[in-house]
Formats: sequence, C-alpha cells, structure tokens
Amino acid sequence: MSANRSSPGAGRRPSPLLVGWAGVAAVLALLPLVYLGVRALEHGPAHAWRIVATGRTLELLARSLGLAAVVVAACLLIGVSLAWLTVRTALPGARAWSVLATLPLAVPSYVAAFAWISTEPGLAGFAGAALALTLVSYPYVYLPVAATLGGIDPAQEEAARSLGHGPLRTFWRVTLPQLRPAAAGGGVLVALYVLSDFGAVSIMRYETFTRAIFTSYRASFDRTPAAALGCVLVVMTVLLVWAEARTRGRAGHARTGGGSARPAPPARLGRLRWAALGWCSAVAAAGVVFPLATLGYWLTAGRSGAWEPERLLETAAATLALAAAGAALTTACALPVGILAARHRGRIVHLLEQAAYAGHAVPGITVALAMVFLAVRYAYPIYQEPPLLVLCYAVLFMPVAVAATRAAVLQSPPVLEDVARSLGDSPLRVLRRVTVPLAAPGIAAGAALTFVVCMKELPATLLLRPTGVDTLATRLWAETTTASYAAAAPYAAVLILIAAVPSYLLGRRRA
Repeated sequence: MSANRSSPGAGRRPSPLLVGWAGVAAVLALLPLVYLGVRALEHGPAHAWRIVATGRTLELLARSLGLAAVVVAACLLIGVSLAWLTVRTALPGARAWSVLATLPLAVPSYVAAFAWISTEPGLAGFAGAALALTLVSYPYVYLPVAATLGGIDPAQEEAARSLGHGPLRTFWRVTLPQLRPAAAGGGVLVALYVLSDFGAVSIMRYETFTRAIFTSYRASFDRTPAAALGCVLVVMTVLLVWAEARTRGRAGHARTGGGSARPAPPARLGRLRWAALGWCSAVAAAGVVFPLATLGYWLTAGRSGAWEPERLLETAAATLALAAAGAALTTACALPVGILAARHRGRIVHLLEQAAYAGHAVPGITVALAMVFLAVRYAYPIYQEPPLLVLCYAVLFMPVAVAATRAAVLQSPPVLEDVARSLGDSPLRVLRRVTVPLAAPGIAAGAALTFVVCMKELPATLLLRPTGVDTLATRLWAETTTASYAAAAPYAAVLILIAAVPSYLLGRRRA
C-alpha cells in the first residue's frame, strides 16, 4: 500500500493561467446540459411535460431499462465467472484466456451487431441487441473484478475455512462482499454503455431512447421533442452515476496490518476443468472469433457489394484525421483539469473537475444535438464542418483524457516542481519543463485511448460529419442499414485493424 504523499499543492494557489484554461474546458463540457435544458423548455415546462409524459416515452423507458438490465445481468455472469477462472483457479492457459477476455473491447458494438445479423437475420430485435451488447461490454465487469480478485488477501478465506466454512460458503460470505464494489462499478459502466449505445440497437432495429432521439431529429424541424427525450436519457444516466458513487462510498474492505498480500494458491478444478475450458472457449468464440470470421467471410465470399478501394482509403484517411484532431483537442482541454485535480485542492478545482466529467453523463446523440443547436444559432460557418465534430469529440471524451492525465501527474514527484520554483521558474515554465515532461507517457496513453474512442464514435458523427465526408463508422452503418453486408465488411475490418494498433501499444505499455 503506497503511503499518502504530502498534500500536493497544499498552501499553494493554482496558477491563474491553469485555472482559466481549465475553466474554458469546463464551460465547453457543460454546454450540452445547458442546451438540453434551454431547448426542452423553449415552449414552456407544460409543453415539455406533454412530450415526456406519454405512453411512448414510458415504452421507450421500459425497453431501454429492460435491455440494460438483461445485458448487465449477462455481463456480471460472464465477467465474474471468467475473472474467477483466470485469476483464482489452475485453468490451463489462464494468461491466454485473460487476453482473449479483454479483446472484445476493440470491437465496436455496431460491428458485433453487423456480424450477428448478417449471419442470422432472425436475431433482429431485443435478443440480437442484448447478445451483441453483452459480448462487447462484459470486459467492463471482467477487468475490475479480476483486478480485485488478484488483490484480495487469501488469509481471510483461510480463516473462514478454519472456522468450518466450505468453499461455497467461504466465497459467499468472504470473497463476494469484497468483489461487490468492483462488480457493481463494472455493471454500472455496462448500463451506461447500453443506454448511450446507438449503433448496435440501430443495426438490430430495436427501438430505444437513442434511436428514438435520432429518428425524431431527422423527422422534424422541431428539435424540442428530441431535446426533451434527451433530458430523460440524461436523468437516467445521472441516476446510474449517482448509484455507482453511492456503491463506492459504502464499500470498505481494506486489509489491516503491514506487508503485502500474498497471492492465493490456485484452486484445482478437477473434473470441472473441461467444463471451465468449454465455457471460456464459448465466450471467446462468440466475442472475438465469430465477428472476425464473419468479416473474413463477407470479405471473401459476399456478393451484395463490390470493393471500392479508393473510397475505402478516402474514408480511412478522413477517419484518421478527425480522430487525431479530436484526440489532440481533447487532450489539450483535459491537461489543465488533470493537473489541477492532481496537484491542488479546493472547491474551484473540485467544480472544474466535476464539470469536465459532464460528458460522462451525456450520451453522444444528445451532445450532437447541442452542437447542432449552438452552431446553427451562433456559429453557422462551422455547421457540418470538421471543427464542430472535433469539439463534440472533446466534450464526449474529456473524462477519458482527464483521468489519464490526473493519474500520470499523480505518479510524478511534486518535489521536482517545488525545486524548479525555488530556482525562480515561473508557473508556466514549471509546467512546460517539469510537470508535462514527467507525465508525458501517461498523457500520451490517454491521447491514444481518446483517439480510439473518437474513431469508433457513431451517433454524433452521423449528425455532425462534414458534408460529403464519411468515416469508417458511418459507412459501415450506412451499408448495414441496406443489408449490403459485403460492402460493409471492408470498413469494419479496417476500423478494427486501425483500432488494434493503439490498443496493442497501450497493452504493451501496461505490461
């Protein structure tokens, strides 16, 4: 357990330049929430309430929550079982199974949906959406639960067994309570992912809030219904984030005493070994092998479309350029917020950090609606132009870059900054010559992760992409909506190929 460092930044006021820079980023992140409130109440609260308080809204609520509940339950089953098998048992090839269990993170939900519906069209609807979303989002449960299992002191379980508890009772009474915060946090992340997903439910033709908002926006010049539905979606996501914070706040299973926990001896599976291998194989086959094999099939044997190499290259280039610009702006906005959060305390810093995380509670479709409103009213020259889409990426993915920057700055010793100041360096010079260079690897990792999520983003890109410009995600979505699966396959394959490069570099850095 690392010792608590002296309060970084205690007694030292943050640089006004840093605070001003972070303030601009916070205002940018809060714009969608302001827009939704203004737009939804444009014709008065009664009009907004008439839109929301309808049977259609209740139906969408039930469908979205039902889908989220089923996907979360399935992800908990898959994620916890795989974590237990790969961390706590003598499963043959446990490390390889661990890698396979995390690979679905590189597969966008709409690619998984495309793979399944192109093979079995009868899956369209709730079952297909639940299947595709489960197979791409269970790593959100697997990763934190596996990390927690690896850190649990086995002495507590041994003490329980010495008191006469069997393996099942020991797991239920001792191990499971310590896994609960990690599993609940992962479950909430899965629920947020499902509520904000647009690609998989659209390809599977299952109506949820995100699809209804997109349809409403496209079908009418009146944006108030889409904004009102967006407010309902934001309330749902905020409630989930609040529930996760409450879960973390009540959890407390810290180990006492000195030293470090020793690893638990792996449990022998005996005759259950083959069943465990079968379960791991089935999950890996459905989550990784099947989508890749389906893409391979449509690339080589499909007849519904012809290869268009020039268009594919043009689309890939546009995707790379937009994602790179989005990652650069997002990192620039997150840099002051992450540094302030790591080095200073106080109400202003706390508010700036919380504001930067606003994008975490706003689905992409609603952020895109806000950007459309702002551009049409106040900045029409950038409407349907790259800067507007890049701004949208910054709002959506700022939390990803802030978290990476904050962690990287926390890992660098603050005493070096104090030494630089004692030598007469200004705050800006300290930032440029000490803080940023020390945290550069972590900041770069955050930028790489942001690049990947920008490249895969679909609903905001559909609404805000520059006129005449397609990305790999939008081309894939357009081809699958007309059942041109062979034409969609090259875009899906290139998307996964490009996303795999920074993902591999991130994994290699962690190793």
